[in-house]
Amino acid sequence: MLVVDVFTQVLLPILLMFGAGWALDRIWKVDLATVVRLTINLFVPAFVFYELTTKQMEGTLAWKAVGFTICMVIVLFVIAGVVAKLSGYTRARTRSLQIASGFYNSANYGIPLMHLVFPGLAEAVQVFVILVQNIGNFTLGVFLVSSASNPGLRALLPILRQPSVWAVIVALAVRGILGPLTPDLSGGMRWLWVPLQYFHDGLVALALVTLGVQLSRTAARSALPGLGWALVLRLIAGPLVGWGLATLFAFEGEIYLAMILGTAFPTAVNTALIAHEFKADSEYATGAVFWSTMFSMVTVTTLIVILKSAGG
Repeated sequence: MLVVDVFTQVLLPILLMFGAGWALDRIWKVDLATVVRLTINLFVPAFVFYELTTKQMEGTLAWKAVGFTICMVIVLFVIAGVVAKLSGYTRARTRSLQIASGFYNSANYGIPLMHLVFPGLAEAVQVFVILVQNIGNFTLGVFLVSSASNPGLRALLPILRQPSVWAVIVALAVRGILGPLTPDLSGGMRWLWVPLQYFHDGLVALALVTLGVQLSRTAARSALPGLGWALVLRLIAGPLVGWGLATLFAFEGEIYLAMILGTAFPTAVNTALIAHEFKADSEYATGAVFWSTMFSMVTVTTLIVILKSAGG
Protein backbone atom coordinates (compact mmCIF):
# COMPACT_ATOMS: atom_id res chain seq x y z
CA MET A 1 0.00 0.00 0.00
CA LEU A 2 2.89 2.38 0.73
CA VAL A 3 4.15 2.06 -2.86
CA VAL A 4 0.67 2.82 -4.22
CA ASP A 5 0.23 5.81 -1.89
CA VAL A 6 3.59 7.35 -2.84
CA PHE A 7 2.78 7.00 -6.53
CA THR A 8 -0.82 8.26 -6.46
CA GLN A 9 -0.37 11.08 -3.94
CA VAL A 10 3.04 12.42 -4.98
CA LEU A 11 4.28 11.25 -8.35
CA LEU A 12 1.07 11.03 -10.33
CA PRO A 13 0.03 14.69 -9.77
CA ILE A 14 3.52 15.78 -10.84
CA LEU A 15 3.34 13.63 -13.96
CA LEU A 16 -0.09 15.05 -14.84
CA MET A 17 1.29 18.62 -14.68
CA PHE A 18 4.32 17.62 -16.77
CA GLY A 19 1.90 16.08 -19.25
CA ALA A 20 -0.25 19.20 -19.44
CA GLY A 21 2.73 21.32 -20.47
CA TRP A 22 3.91 18.68 -22.92
CA ALA A 23 0.45 18.45 -24.54
CA LEU A 24 0.00 22.23 -24.73
CA ASP A 25 3.31 22.60 -26.52
CA ARG A 26 2.52 19.80 -28.94
CA ILE A 27 -0.80 21.43 -29.83
CA TRP A 28 0.06 25.15 -29.81
CA LYS A 29 3.90 25.44 -29.72
CA VAL A 30 4.21 27.47 -26.52
CA ASP A 31 6.79 30.29 -26.44
CA LEU A 32 9.28 28.62 -24.09
CA ALA A 33 11.48 31.68 -23.50
CA THR A 34 8.46 33.71 -22.36
CA VAL A 35 7.14 31.17 -19.85
CA VAL A 36 10.63 30.58 -18.43
CA ARG A 37 11.13 34.31 -17.86
CA LEU A 38 7.64 34.66 -16.41
CA THR A 39 8.41 31.90 -13.92
CA ILE A 40 11.88 33.13 -12.91
CA ASN A 41 11.13 36.85 -12.79
CA LEU A 42 7.63 36.90 -11.28
CA PHE A 43 6.39 33.69 -9.70
CA VAL A 44 9.64 32.57 -8.04
CA PRO A 45 10.37 35.98 -6.40
CA ALA A 46 6.79 36.14 -5.11
CA PHE A 47 7.11 32.62 -3.68
CA VAL A 48 10.42 33.41 -1.94
CA PHE A 49 9.16 36.71 -0.52
CA TYR A 50 5.95 35.13 0.77
CA GLU A 51 7.76 32.20 2.39
CA LEU A 52 10.39 34.38 4.06
CA THR A 53 7.90 36.88 5.45
CA THR A 54 5.30 34.43 6.76
CA LYS A 55 7.10 31.33 8.09
CA GLN A 56 8.19 31.05 11.70
CA MET A 57 12.00 30.78 11.91
CA GLU A 58 12.73 30.36 15.60
CA GLY A 59 14.61 27.64 17.42
CA THR A 60 17.87 25.81 16.84
CA LEU A 61 16.17 23.11 14.76
CA ALA A 62 15.43 25.56 11.95
CA TRP A 63 19.03 26.79 11.85
CA LYS A 64 20.33 23.21 11.94
CA ALA A 65 18.12 22.43 8.93
CA VAL A 66 19.52 25.47 7.11
CA GLY A 67 23.13 24.50 7.88
CA PHE A 68 22.49 20.89 6.90
CA THR A 69 21.04 21.91 3.52
CA ILE A 70 23.89 24.32 2.75
CA CYS A 71 26.41 21.57 3.49
CA MET A 72 24.49 19.14 1.27
CA VAL A 73 24.67 21.53 -1.67
CA ILE A 74 28.39 22.24 -1.18
CA VAL A 75 29.42 18.58 -0.81
CA LEU A 76 27.44 17.47 -3.87
CA PHE A 77 28.75 20.39 -5.94
CA VAL A 78 32.32 19.38 -5.12
CA ILE A 79 31.72 15.70 -5.89
CA ALA A 80 29.99 16.58 -9.17
CA GLY A 81 32.87 18.88 -10.12
CA VAL A 82 35.40 16.10 -9.57
CA VAL A 83 33.29 13.60 -11.52
CA ALA A 84 32.88 16.05 -14.41
CA LYS A 85 36.62 16.75 -14.48
CA LEU A 86 37.47 13.04 -14.61
CA SER A 87 34.81 12.47 -17.28
CA GLY A 88 36.06 15.29 -19.51
CA TYR A 89 32.80 17.25 -19.48
CA THR A 90 32.52 20.65 -21.11
CA ARG A 91 32.12 23.67 -18.84
CA ALA A 92 28.41 23.95 -19.69
CA ARG A 93 27.74 20.28 -18.93
CA THR A 94 29.81 20.45 -15.74
CA ARG A 95 27.66 23.31 -14.47
CA SER A 96 24.48 21.45 -15.42
CA LEU A 97 25.70 18.34 -13.59
CA GLN A 98 26.50 20.36 -10.48
CA ILE A 99 23.11 22.05 -10.22
CA ALA A 100 21.29 18.82 -11.14
CA SER A 101 23.10 17.04 -8.30
CA GLY A 102 23.03 19.77 -5.66
CA PHE A 103 19.51 21.18 -5.99
CA TYR A 104 16.63 18.82 -5.35
CA ASN A 105 12.86 19.06 -5.56
CA SER A 106 12.16 19.81 -1.89
CA ALA A 107 8.92 21.75 -2.53
CA ASN A 108 6.29 20.31 -4.87
CA TYR A 109 7.75 16.80 -4.52
CA GLY A 110 9.10 17.06 -0.97
CA ILE A 111 6.23 18.65 0.94
CA PRO A 112 3.50 16.18 -0.10
CA LEU A 113 5.85 13.23 0.38
CA MET A 114 6.87 14.40 3.86
CA HIS A 115 3.20 14.89 4.70
CA LEU A 116 2.57 11.29 3.74
CA VAL A 117 5.60 9.68 5.40
CA PHE A 118 6.64 11.95 8.30
CA PRO A 119 3.76 14.37 9.05
CA GLY A 120 4.08 16.96 11.79
CA LEU A 121 7.37 18.51 12.86
CA ALA A 122 9.42 16.89 10.09
CA GLU A 123 7.04 18.36 7.53
CA ALA A 124 7.47 21.84 9.08
CA VAL A 125 11.28 21.58 9.03
CA GLN A 126 11.06 20.91 5.28
CA VAL A 127 10.04 24.57 4.80
CA PHE A 128 13.54 25.71 5.78
CA VAL A 129 15.12 23.23 3.38
CA ILE A 130 12.94 24.72 0.62
CA LEU A 131 14.08 28.25 1.46
CA VAL A 132 17.77 27.32 1.24
CA GLN A 133 17.21 25.40 -1.99
CA ASN A 134 15.30 28.26 -3.63
CA ILE A 135 17.75 30.95 -2.56
CA GLY A 136 20.69 28.75 -3.58
CA ASN A 137 19.15 28.06 -6.97
CA PHE A 138 18.97 31.74 -7.83
CA THR A 139 22.36 32.75 -6.40
CA LEU A 140 24.93 29.95 -6.53
CA GLY A 141 23.01 28.12 -9.25
CA VAL A 142 22.77 31.18 -11.46
CA PHE A 143 26.46 31.97 -10.86
CA LEU A 144 27.60 28.48 -11.84
CA VAL A 145 25.42 28.27 -14.93
CA SER A 146 26.22 31.78 -16.16
CA SER A 147 29.94 31.19 -15.57
CA ALA A 148 29.81 28.58 -18.34
CA SER A 149 29.61 31.43 -20.87
CA ASN A 150 30.83 34.35 -18.69
CA PRO A 151 33.97 33.26 -16.86
CA GLY A 152 35.40 35.38 -14.08
CA LEU A 153 33.65 38.17 -12.19
CA ARG A 154 31.22 38.77 -15.06
CA ALA A 155 29.42 35.62 -13.92
CA LEU A 156 28.34 37.52 -10.79
CA LEU A 157 26.37 40.10 -12.77
CA PRO A 158 23.37 37.86 -13.56
CA ILE A 159 22.92 37.27 -9.81
CA LEU A 160 22.44 40.98 -9.22
CA ARG A 161 19.78 41.04 -11.93
CA GLN A 162 17.77 38.21 -10.34
CA PRO A 163 14.50 39.43 -8.78
CA SER A 164 14.63 36.49 -6.37
CA VAL A 165 17.81 37.84 -4.77
CA TRP A 166 16.18 41.21 -4.18
CA ALA A 167 13.05 39.47 -2.93
CA VAL A 168 15.19 37.83 -0.24
CA ILE A 169 16.79 41.14 0.76
CA VAL A 170 13.45 42.97 0.97
CA ALA A 171 11.77 40.09 2.79
CA LEU A 172 14.49 39.95 5.45
CA ALA A 173 14.19 43.72 5.92
CA VAL A 174 10.41 43.40 6.35
CA ARG A 175 10.88 40.60 8.90
CA GLY A 176 13.40 42.70 10.78
CA ILE A 177 10.89 45.53 11.13
CA LEU A 178 7.54 43.74 11.47
CA GLY A 179 8.44 40.16 12.32
CA PRO A 180 6.63 37.29 10.56
CA LEU A 181 3.63 38.67 8.69
CA THR A 182 0.12 37.52 9.54
CA PRO A 183 -3.20 38.27 7.83
CA ASP A 184 -3.74 41.06 10.41
CA LEU A 185 -0.43 42.75 9.63
CA SER A 186 -0.82 42.41 5.87
CA GLY A 187 -4.50 43.39 5.83
CA GLY A 188 -3.75 47.07 5.35
CA MET A 189 -1.92 46.21 2.13
CA ARG A 190 -4.42 43.75 0.72
CA TRP A 191 -3.95 45.27 -2.74
CA LEU A 192 -0.37 43.89 -2.66
CA TRP A 193 -0.77 40.83 -0.46
CA VAL A 194 -3.54 39.12 -2.45
CA PRO A 195 -1.53 39.09 -5.72
CA LEU A 196 1.51 37.82 -3.81
CA GLN A 197 -0.52 34.93 -2.45
CA TYR A 198 -1.82 34.02 -5.89
CA PHE A 199 1.66 34.16 -7.44
CA HIS A 200 3.02 32.09 -4.54
CA ASP A 201 0.32 29.44 -4.91
CA GLY A 202 0.71 29.30 -8.69
CA LEU A 203 4.46 28.67 -8.81
CA VAL A 204 4.43 24.88 -8.56
CA ALA A 205 1.87 24.44 -11.34
CA LEU A 206 3.50 26.96 -13.69
CA ALA A 207 7.00 25.57 -13.10
CA LEU A 208 5.87 22.02 -13.82
CA VAL A 209 3.86 23.03 -16.89
CA THR A 210 6.92 24.94 -18.11
CA LEU A 211 9.04 21.85 -17.57
CA GLY A 212 6.53 19.88 -19.60
CA VAL A 213 7.01 22.34 -22.46
CA GLN A 214 10.78 21.84 -22.19
CA LEU A 215 10.35 18.08 -22.15
CA SER A 216 8.35 18.21 -25.38
CA ARG A 217 11.42 19.83 -27.01
CA THR A 218 13.86 17.34 -25.51
CA ALA A 219 14.70 13.90 -26.80
CA ALA A 220 14.57 12.47 -23.28
CA ARG A 221 15.15 8.89 -24.37
CA SER A 222 18.28 9.72 -26.34
CA ALA A 223 19.57 11.89 -23.46
CA LEU A 224 19.27 9.09 -20.91
CA PRO A 225 22.59 7.31 -21.61
CA GLY A 226 24.53 10.51 -20.84
CA LEU A 227 22.72 11.15 -17.56
CA GLY A 228 24.23 8.30 -15.57
CA TRP A 229 26.33 10.42 -13.23
CA ALA A 230 23.58 12.99 -12.66
CA LEU A 231 21.15 10.24 -11.63
CA VAL A 232 23.68 8.42 -9.45
CA LEU A 233 24.75 11.60 -7.66
CA ARG A 234 21.20 12.85 -7.10
CA LEU A 235 19.38 9.64 -6.20
CA ILE A 236 22.08 7.46 -4.60
CA ALA A 237 25.00 9.64 -3.50
CA GLY A 238 22.55 12.30 -2.24
CA PRO A 239 20.98 10.19 0.53
CA LEU A 240 24.39 8.67 1.43
CA VAL A 241 25.82 12.15 1.95
CA GLY A 242 22.58 13.10 3.73
CA TRP A 243 22.96 10.17 6.14
CA GLY A 244 26.47 11.28 7.06
CA LEU A 245 25.49 14.94 7.51
CA ALA A 246 22.32 14.09 9.48
CA THR A 247 24.53 12.13 11.89
CA LEU A 248 27.08 14.97 12.04
CA PHE A 249 24.36 17.54 12.77
CA ALA A 250 22.97 15.29 15.52
CA PHE A 251 19.37 15.19 14.35
CA GLU A 252 17.31 12.74 16.36
CA GLY A 253 14.33 10.44 15.95
CA GLU A 254 11.90 11.09 13.15
CA ILE A 255 13.63 14.34 12.18
CA TYR A 256 16.85 12.37 11.58
CA LEU A 257 15.04 9.98 9.23
CA ALA A 258 13.18 12.81 7.47
CA MET A 259 16.36 14.80 6.79
CA ILE A 260 17.90 11.76 5.11
CA LEU A 261 14.78 11.14 3.05
CA GLY A 262 14.73 14.76 1.86
CA THR A 263 18.17 14.38 0.27
CA ALA A 264 16.90 11.59 -2.02
CA PHE A 265 14.40 13.74 -3.91
CA PRO A 266 14.84 14.21 -7.69
CA THR A 267 16.46 17.22 -9.35
CA ALA A 268 14.67 20.53 -8.81
CA VAL A 269 12.53 21.90 -11.63
CA ASN A 270 14.21 25.31 -11.30
CA THR A 271 17.54 23.88 -12.45
CA ALA A 272 16.11 23.24 -15.92
CA LEU A 273 14.62 26.75 -16.01
CA ILE A 274 17.95 28.34 -15.04
CA ALA A 275 19.92 26.23 -17.52
CA HIS A 276 17.60 27.32 -20.33
CA GLU A 277 17.68 30.99 -19.34
CA PHE A 278 21.49 31.20 -19.11
CA LYS A 279 22.34 29.01 -22.12
CA ALA A 280 23.91 26.14 -20.22
CA ASP A 281 23.34 22.52 -21.30
CA SER A 282 19.57 22.83 -20.91
CA GLU A 283 18.80 19.51 -22.59
CA TYR A 284 21.02 17.75 -20.05
CA ALA A 285 19.41 19.64 -17.15
CA THR A 286 15.89 18.97 -18.40
CA GLY A 287 16.67 15.29 -18.90
CA ALA A 288 18.06 15.13 -15.36
CA VAL A 289 14.81 16.54 -13.94
CA PHE A 290 12.64 14.18 -15.97
CA TRP A 291 14.56 10.95 -15.46
CA SER A 292 15.47 11.56 -11.82
CA THR A 293 11.75 12.04 -11.14
CA MET A 294 10.96 8.80 -12.97
CA PHE A 295 13.64 6.73 -11.25
CA SER A 296 12.88 8.28 -7.85
CA MET A 297 9.66 6.29 -7.91
CA VAL A 298 11.87 3.29 -7.18
CA THR A 299 14.74 4.81 -5.19
CA VAL A 300 12.65 7.01 -2.88
CA THR A 301 10.14 4.25 -2.20
CA THR A 302 13.00 1.86 -1.37
CA LEU A 303 14.57 4.42 0.98
CA ILE A 304 11.22 4.99 2.72
CA VAL A 305 10.96 1.27 3.43
CA ILE A 306 14.52 1.21 4.79
CA LEU A 307 13.99 4.28 6.99
CA LYS A 308 10.65 3.06 8.28
CA SER A 309 12.25 -0.27 9.17
CA ALA A 310 15.19 1.45 10.89
CA GLY A 311 12.86 3.77 12.81
CA GLY A 312 10.60 1.01 13.96
